[in-house]
Amino acid sequence: MGLLNFKKSAASAPELNPEIEAFLQGYSIEVMPRTAEKVEDFRALLPQGTRVYIAHIEGTPIEDMVATAARLAKDGFHVMPHFPARIIKDEAVLADWIARYQGEADVKQALLLAGGVDKPHGGFDSSMQLLETGLFDKAGFTRLHVAGHPEGNRDIDPDGSTKNVSEALVWKQKFSERTDAKMALATQFAFEAKPIIAWADSIKAAGIDLPIHIGIAGPAKLQTLIKFAIACGVGPSLKVLQKRAMDVTKLLLPYEPTEVLAELAAHKATHPEFNIESVHFFPLGGIKTNANWAIENGGSAAVPAQT
Repeated sequence: MGLLNFKKSAASAPELNPEIEAFLQGYSIEVMPRTAEKVEDFRALLPQGTRVYIAHIEGTPIEDMVATAARLAKDGFHVMPHFPARIIKDEAVLADWIARYQGEADVKQALLLAGGVDKPHGGFDSSMQLLETGLFDKAGFTRLHVAGHPEGNRDIDPDGSTKNVSEALVWKQKFSERTDAKMALATQFAFEAKPIIAWADSIKAAGIDLPIHIGIAGPAKLQTLIKFAIACGVGPSLKVLQKRAMDVTKLLLPYEPTEVLAELAAHKATHPEFNIESVHFFPLGGIKTNANWAIENGGSAAVPAQT
């Protein structure tokens, strides 16, 4: 099958913001097995070689995760499944998951995170413990992403500080210096650019030079975003949605991430050393809706994600 052409005709294509278009190159997107099932052909929506994260929600059978990974890999996408520490019982289960992913989908990339579970299923509680097993290095993983938290994380720092999150970042930075795998920080979504920029600059000043893949919520109904934002612990930037909800003229209109991306893209254009490397979409309003928005804003020209 030949390469699909995502470019619209000159007559129908909206005028692109060149800074947003540049910022979207190499973007990634997140799916779950149940949402992926609703997409007939990912090749009609995503640029060839797009990195696709597969979120592992508690209760999802590993068989469904691996089947989704195999399907996406077969279609030419770079698959990055989640490995949530708190739902992995022990090292034997972790080794089994890695073997399944590699045996059926040739997976060489992973997002390691604690996972949003109150009580761990076994002995793992953090992504650092998963890394310490050495199993990912042994299996030849070429890329390992770990979580970043621009607005902090109440699960990690219940007192509202960033003490534990900051200590974890230092640990992850040191680990990145002793592994051959490429590492990056994949963040939770946020809705306001200024706190993101301040956070990115602050961790860089603290000696954390891991590139950032910034989480961005895709187009969705405002009520849907507020629900997810509260559930995921999104903090300061939630006020952007709350302010929008008070504006009757915008209340019924779907949210689009144009404003936050425009500000981040403009900052990147004027500060090339800015440590945000790429955009990672959370398609909260649907994969097709998000993919089409990316196409309309220049994401159709995204370069293949490097392994």
